[in-house]
Amino acid sequence: MNRTERLHAITESLRRAGRRGVTAERLAQEYEVSTRTIKRDVAALARSGLPVWGQPGPTGGFGLAETSSLPPINFTAAQAVGLAAAVAAAGQAPFADAGRAAVAKIKDVLDPAMRARADELASRVWVDHAAAPPRRIRAAVEQALADRVTVNLAYHNAAGVVSRREVEPQILALARGEWYLVGWCRLRQGIRWFRLTRIAAATVTTHSCPERPLSEIGPPPESARPVG
Repeated sequence: MNRTERLHAITESLRRAGRRGVTAERLAQEYEVSTRTIKRDVAALARSGLPVWGQPGPTGGFGLAETSSLPPINFTAAQAVGLAAAVAAAGQAPFADAGRAAVAKIKDVLDPAMRARADELASRVWVDHAAAPPRRIRAAVEQALADRVTVNLAYHNAAGVVSRREVEPQILALARGEWYLVGWCRLRQGIRWFRLTRIAAATVTTHSCPERPLSEIGPPPESARPVG
């Protein structure tokens, strides 16, 4: 990480720390530099107009003044490409279209030199897309989950037999390389996992979903975690 990238990263660390602030020692450990380097970097950020405050002493540290107007968040070329690669590699993931729109917004706010660096770096990252369900299917499932309403599915099982279900969406889960809609099936009166690539049709309804505890789904795999 060069100094420009580190200054951007330190600014983001100060933002995340909020009113609590963060010590020079912790920043030095995070960015693998000396505390003296961190203090020089923070001083440079303050000279550039960033509203940095400093508190001396063992419990002191650095932070940003909450009442000040902060400049927009800056991204390095590597950060922009990292997000673009993650979105591209997860082409069938939930809200992938929204992710692509977000990446485009990020590229729009990069300065020309950084954008050129990001484009050059992105050309060196290749993605072979796996099979994905049609966009209309993904859009309907995403909308139902976000709006907390049911979705009508035409779903075919492994034998190709099609059934029609009204489903209360609970979560979207990636398991064993496949994306699933996990929801309460009103036909079967229980939690079911629906592979997105087996959904032939999906229509969002106006029927509200009752609140159901996620515990009804059962424990997630040990390696599973929410994206947030």
